[in-house]
Amino acid sequence: MTKRSIFESSGLRTPASLLGLGLVVALFAPSALGHTSQGSLIARGAGTTIIEGGTASSVAPIPVFTTLAFHAEEDGGAVTGDFECFARVPETPTGTGSAAFTVNAMYVTGRITGAVVNGDTATLTGTATITGLGAGTNVPFAIVVHRGGSGTTAVLTTGGLVFHEILVEGSIEVRRKEGE
Repeated sequence: MTKRSIFESSGLRTPASLLGLGLVVALFAPSALGHTSQGSLIARGAGTTIIEGGTASSVAPIPVFTTLAFHAEEDGGAVTGDFECFARVPETPTGTGSAAFTVNAMYVTGRITGAVVNGDTATLTGTATITGLGAGTNVPFAIVVHRGGSGTTAVLTTGGLVFHEILVEGSIEVRRKEGE
């Protein structure tokens, strides 16, 4: 019994077949990889954060974890992008369930329409739909992000609420202007 390569067993044994496969990949890979943009990157990031001070209760603060993801680009002088922040708290403040962060405290999903970059820091602004704490539609938000990995910070302000976040996992990129 002779072993056949995966290419032979799938019918891809001729150079023309391989050339055709290469052409298909070249044509369709960019759309399969997701969002492609002609704009220039301003800032992007994703990761898990913990809210500094948790729920800020003086009696028994409860930790709050968030999943944060965003990207902002400049295209033809306009700033475009998306922002997501999902905050969750434990089922119970102590005991069994206190380490299960399964309760949706707040979800912010919005469009980024403004950006200011200063060194390693970007301030991104826009409007969002919020569920949970601070619920509403077309709610203005601003997030100040700093370039870096674990330990870097972000501050989200929306609906009169301010959240100081510390990145536990993930990274944030901020475009440097030429000459910096």
